[in-house]
Amino acid sequence: MDGLRVSFLGTGDAFCASGRHQSGYLVQSAASTLLLDCGATTLAALKRGGISAGTIDVVLISHLHGDHFAGVPFLFLEFTFAEPRSRPLMIIGPPGTENRVHELYRAMYRDVGSEPLPFPVTFVEVGPGCRTQAQEAEVLPFAVPHQKEAVSLGYRLRTRDRSVVYTGDTGWTDDLIRQSEGADLLISECCFFENRLPIHLDYPRLHENRHRFSVRRMILTHLGREVLAHRDEVEIELAGDGLVAAV
Repeated sequence: MDGLRVSFLGTGDAFCASGRHQSGYLVQSAASTLLLDCGATTLAALKRGGISAGTIDVVLISHLHGDHFAGVPFLFLEFTFAEPRSRPLMIIGPPGTENRVHELYRAMYRDVGSEPLPFPVTFVEVGPGCRTQAQEAEVLPFAVPHQKEAVSLGYRLRTRDRSVVYTGDTGWTDDLIRQSEGADLLISECCFFENRLPIHLDYPRLHENRHRFSVRRMILTHLGREVLAHRDEVEIELAGDGLVAAV
């Protein structure tokens, strides 16, 4: 495989607007497979797309809201019973990720969630600017304004010759322009159209600033009902569940 293949597994908001799956984006190269966010519906989306969850090497969590990480326990179940796994899995996320994931797994499946996982899992908790290596990709987390106290992250992934930027959930900040400069693909959330909130992006704001983004391709996702109701007025590319982008 040349370059990267990005599969949009879930492009809806927390409310699964218009029946869309929650956040999940699979970034595949010839050498590795990374999952950006893992909403509660991610395993279903993988199976609907005929993609084995076992191909995932790394899961990157942008923030600890359920529509972005509540699918991890279902991956654990899959790797324990349906598609037994022995090779390691890396999970990268903001501070508190390891504890929250294990708490959620135990809350959902008390018996099996209280037992050691039958495959190695490495948690790497990162903050803004904390570069880390995930298989062949260099991962650069950056802060985004979404939660009052807990850390929310966007990510820039850089391989040898490609770069993908994912905003996670965020309000508007000019830092998005700087963090995505020169990227081959920008995956940007876009929850709203009529309303403007400090913790999410709206289409008019993105449209006003589109010329400032020096990216090869920009795709809007995490779409709420407002955006979908106005889709005929949208000039920036909208994602749909099942979209595959070659990078």
